Amino acid sequence: MKTSKPPSFARALRAARKAKQLPQEAFDQASSRTYVSALERGLKSPTISKITELAGVCDVHPLTLLLLSFSRSGKRAEFDQLLATVSQELDAIEIVDL
Repeated sequence: MKTSKPPSFARALRAARKAKQLPQEAFDQASSRTYVSALERGLKSPTISKITELAGVCDVHPLTLLLLSFSRSGKRAEFDQLLATVSQELDAIEIVDL
């Protein structure tokens, strides 16, 4: 996958949290405020399990946070293109044991 800007989970989490008007303390069930702060500053990288928990707090699908992470512009057309790319790649992968 080609991107000119590296993925930023920090920016994605912060954007989702602010869009839902959630303080960092809202993540207390999923993580400490210190950990959430470190994630939002790009000092830590979450596991898939942690992304799932954080997405639950934001009331979004975990893929939403990942899509935001890979977005360069945050514009709808870019999201549509990213989703189209993922869709094409999924079509090319034969998934046997899910």
